[in-house]
Amino acid sequence: MAQKKYLIAKLTSCLREDKIQLWKPPYTNEKKEAGKEMKELVQKYSSKLNINENDTENMLEEIRCKAIERGTGNENFKVTGIARLDIYLPRRKSRKIPLETNLFITGKELRSQIAQEHALKENAIKIIINKKQLDLGKTLEDQGVTHNAKVMVLQLEQSDEETRRKVQEEELQCKKEKEINDKMQRTKKGLEILAEREEYLDPDSVPYLDIANQTGRSIEIPPQAKKALVLAMGYHEKGRALMKKKEYEIALPYLLDADKHFCECSTELLNTVDNYAVLQLDIVWCYFRLEQLDCLDDAEKKLSTAHRCFQRCYGENHERLIDIKGSYGREKVLFLRLYLLQGIGHYHSGREKEAAEYIQKASRLYEELSIDPDKVYRLSLLGFSEQEARLALRACHGNVEHAANLITNRREEKAQIRREERAKRRQRLEDINTLKSMGYSERAAQVALHNTQGNLDQAFKFILDNPELLLEDDDDDDPVTVDQFQVSQESIDQLMYMGFSRESAEQALKVFKGNIHLASQTLAHYGGVLPASLQPSPEGSSPSEESASSKDSPTESAGSSSSPTDEDMETDAVNEILEDIPEHEEDYLDLTLEEEEQIIHEYLSYIQ
Repeated sequence: MAQKKYLIAKLTSCLREDKIQLWKPPYTNEKKEAGKEMKELVQKYSSKLNINENDTENMLEEIRCKAIERGTGNENFKVTGIARLDIYLPRRKSRKIPLETNLFITGKELRSQIAQEHALKENAIKIIINKKQLDLGKTLEDQGVTHNAKVMVLQLEQSDEETRRKVQEEELQCKKEKEINDKMQRTKKGLEILAEREEYLDPDSVPYLDIANQTGRSIEIPPQAKKALVLAMGYHEKGRALMKKKEYEIALPYLLDADKHFCECSTELLNTVDNYAVLQLDIVWCYFRLEQLDCLDDAEKKLSTAHRCFQRCYGENHERLIDIKGSYGREKVLFLRLYLLQGIGHYHSGREKEAAEYIQKASRLYEELSIDPDKVYRLSLLGFSEQEARLALRACHGNVEHAANLITNRREEKAQIRREERAKRRQRLEDINTLKSMGYSERAAQVALHNTQGNLDQAFKFILDNPELLLEDDDDDDPVTVDQFQVSQESIDQLMYMGFSRESAEQALKVFKGNIHLASQTLAHYGGVLPASLQPSPEGSSPSEESASSKDSPTESAGSSSSPTDEDMETDAVNEILEDIPEHEEDYLDLTLEEEEQIIHEYLSYIQ
């Protein structure tokens, strides 16, 4: 199959170079039959490409018929508006089938039509067009689908085995489809919760995702950019977890969602992390393993993007990696996969010379990166994991002693980072308790310290400068409103003794429910009167009620609910995300290369 595609690509390239249009005379007559001149072409290209004449004739005829079909479709579309779509069916039915339709039907109608015409279960397929999942509720035109678009059909069944009873089969398939959709919704929910959670929350009790550099230390990113990056990386990790299980049909939609969110990040940010480059590789790899590379029009562009991104992140000669990590042996697996996919792309485009160059580069890297199982075993006897062993051996060019030292040093570095993080956390908790002892709520203290990079003096001023934080209350069970709260005369007298008017004193004590410390500090900070945001409205509602929506953090709106059941579901969604995030920060570099070995040997056999 791969060889036939290669030969057709070579013939197409020859026709293009010779400016031959097979769908026009003299190669096609008025009846759209092959002209006599086709015989001359068969002999010419059979000799030029060293293919037997019978195969050359069949492939040229296939190219000619497809060109006529496409031309007829183009004319028909101009006249009737009926578009032709190329449907790429799942692997077990690996054929490209044309489908004619208007572009005003919905995605659901298209899915139904494909399912009916090709004996597929409607609820068991997903449609990918233009690298996006088809929206079932929108029309094809609204989703940018055009004439001659390529439509990729993903089948979500994990097994081709047919159950004995049709009813059981349909029930099982509906259940599986529901499970997959529910899982995708939980993933989306969990990632949104984690992306909205802010760093000042206590990570011991409320998990959140942090962005770290290649040494494992947190990096500062603007909140909006961080949200997009967390969503992108979260979807990517989910897709990678499914790729490890070889569930490419389910993994691809997650990867495409990750690509969408990465595109919301700034170019400057994408130039500093290699995640985007790795994602481009993973997307192309998924299409390839699904045997649907034809559906990815920009595979070559994605691979070029990955290459450029690696160069920017690692340096032209990997000098940045060497400065940071001391070597670049681990990252070579990414270049192996990159060269292999580039070679495959060249092969299927009929560029044999370039294909051979890149596949041989991948082959040489494979030989360099192959790990001796005995060395992995020797390192495991020292208490290291197989993953640590593989990564270290590649970084140290197979030297077991150096690999053991590298793992030990890296463990010590990570332990030191954890100790520093714990020390920061202890200091932060001490500062929070200091602010709490001054009468401020725990949440107000957390927000203030976060916004002042942990500076206690500035945090105190930050709270006073942001009066809505003064309304934060860790004990939110008291239903008494401002108007209902009874202020003691003694408290009023104390504030008046400090120089504040009776009206301001009584008002402040009501707002802060008798807390003299908060009342006096706020009045002193604002010149003896409460700021407008803390003053009760004319209707008598409390400022805390007015600011309820503004003081709710995105985290609370996304991560909390009045229903305990909803809270449990959200906790499960978050935990499901966290389960797919690998413990080792270099997990994406730990490829066993078993798949790559098989594919390299296959394509070397084609080009040698």
